[in-house]
Amino acid sequence: MRIEAVELVRVAMPLVRPFRTSFGVQHARDVLLVHVMTDVGEGWGEAAAHAEPFYNEEFTESASLVLERWLVPAVLGADLRPEDVGARCAQVKGYRAAKAGLEMAVLDAGLRADGVPLARYLGGERAAVDVGVSVGITPTVDELVEQVTGYVADGYRRVKLKVMSGWDREPLRAVRAAHPDLALQVDANAGYTPADADLVASFDEFGLLMVEQPFAPEELQAHADLARRMRTPICLDESILSTTHTATALDLGACSIVNIKVGRVGGLLEARRIHDLCRDRGVPVWCGGMLETGIGRAANVALASLPNFVFPADLSASDRYWRRDLTEPFELHGSQLRVPSGPGLGITVDRDALADLGATVHTIRTVPGASR
Repeated sequence: MRIEAVELVRVAMPLVRPFRTSFGVQHARDVLLVHVMTDVGEGWGEAAAHAEPFYNEEFTESASLVLERWLVPAVLGADLRPEDVGARCAQVKGYRAAKAGLEMAVLDAGLRADGVPLARYLGGERAAVDVGVSVGITPTVDELVEQVTGYVADGYRRVKLKVMSGWDREPLRAVRAAHPDLALQVDANAGYTPADADLVASFDEFGLLMVEQPFAPEELQAHADLARRMRTPICLDESILSTTHTATALDLGACSIVNIKVGRVGGLLEARRIHDLCRDRGVPVWCGGMLETGIGRAANVALASLPNFVFPADLSASDRYWRRDLTEPFELHGSQLRVPSGPGLGITVDRDALADLGATVHTIRTVPGASR
């Protein structure tokens, strides 16, 4: 397959409801899409970075620049397989969301040409995946309980609450009182320090599925120390960037559950390798989301169909985030999303939606002086 041109597409996607976490409030998503044109057809990917470098070092503007200057030139004009993208981009350090978007687009193009659905290519075994919903920090506890109650009524059977210092025990107590049997977990987005270990350990009383990433990504030993104190399992998110990071965290006992996000680990193929490592070590995983459009969501749902994705995915239906998605909407059926069965990502990009939302397109066809 020869990469003939690449489009970098930027579009602002207003969120149905502002999403607040310990690192800020999002009212819209600055979405970066990668559209590749090849000699066998086209493919789409999503580079799921955030607009600001608060979740990790990468952000949308930097991801776009790195794609334009280094990652796209590494593949443009080349004859390659999707599996070759990672090696060609390895000279660039980090920028995993940018790499993931490019790899996803090349995979989509190749699999569409071969007539193979992404889920089947990855080794997925399910026609539908269980999903939950992530609820951000609300202005009041009453509003939080109201939101959670609404999502439970919609059919979600697992809810994740964002927590931070000063917004933890009181909202947890209120939600648990309103929904005593709800599968409930919390995500701190690294918002606590090891000095808060007693506070985090006290979350045991709320009967949670897991506590996700209480401390900074590099604090693996602190996570291991906390894990030994708690009945509630510790899950790592920001700490997990690769199979190597995963193996180190598991060796230390820093977690007993792993969250896999395609954009955070550098692509679908690395995500599958992490899944396989955890499967072989008896460690369950689940698929996290990065507020993707239907393009990235299709990839996530396909990934979550693999057998060791034990816990409900953080993906949700399209209408949880968008009044109008960029693809046909993902709809909740009970508490599940159906895995796309068409070739590649199995979705159709809505060009009219991109135009109506004012998307900008930067096309790269030749790179003067670039090596092949």
